[in-house]
Amino acid sequence: MSFDSAAAHATIEAAWADRALLQTADTKAAVEAIIEELDKGRLRVATPPAEDGGEWTINEWVKKAVILYFPLRQMSTQEVGPFEYHDKMQLKTDYAGQQVRVVPPAVARYGAFLAPGVILMPSYTNIGAYVGEGTMVDTWATVGSCAQVGKGVHLSGGVGLGGVLEPVQAAPVIIEDGAFIGSRSILVEGCRIGKEAVIGAGVTITGSTKIIDVTGPEPKEYRGYVPPRSVVIPGSIPKQFPAGEYQVPCALIIGQRKPSTDLKTSLNDALRDFGVSV
Repeated sequence: MSFDSAAAHATIEAAWADRALLQTADTKAAVEAIIEELDKGRLRVATPPAEDGGEWTINEWVKKAVILYFPLRQMSTQEVGPFEYHDKMQLKTDYAGQQVRVVPPAVARYGAFLAPGVILMPSYTNIGAYVGEGTMVDTWATVGSCAQVGKGVHLSGGVGLGGVLEPVQAAPVIIEDGAFIGSRSILVEGCRIGKEAVIGAGVTITGSTKIIDVTGPEPKEYRGYVPPRSVVIPGSIPKQFPAGEYQVPCALIIGQRKPSTDLKTSLNDALRDFGVSV
């Protein structure tokens, strides 16, 4: 039977308003069908814009389905070779059939989509996430609930992409195609990283972080958004408090990724173009 998005949407909205409906067979089937669609990449928590530079569409009802899926699950023990897990959620399976390389002990939950060519080093990918073709999720990186990661992205070691389930209207973290995210960077609260941007090691971006373009005669400020091909490093700015003036973190756009900088380049190579090492 084909998936009926409109019918599933209506069922989820009804169950969200009345949780007693979770006990009905129709509601359970709708929730489980949505999670299967997420797992196979046929449905997404956020829909990309039709054209570059457009706005993403957040599908709140899909996030609601993910939240409603948890109370339907029971704790169980899963054994994977020498590893044992005890959780409500199933793990993804059939990586060979999906053309995904997974290095032990990487974990991805059922309900997260991994496109062909994705490489998971020992890392964690949560339910509702979408990881595009050819993306590398490096060692100890975390792809949080509902995070959206494009094609050809490199998430370096220890990168943390925050998960967003509630409030349901909150946007997920979005990393667009070709971006390079440096080691131990933390990107949370629905921030959006534009195509082919280079995020330096240790950069923290939240929904309220000041992202300051310092390449022109006057600073230009963004919040929660890094424009395409921007090269970003950690910075700080002064802020006045009752006890005095102190430095608080920000992110600095120091230039644009150059055409000579190949998309497969290392972070050090990209930053060397601007005389910066981090």
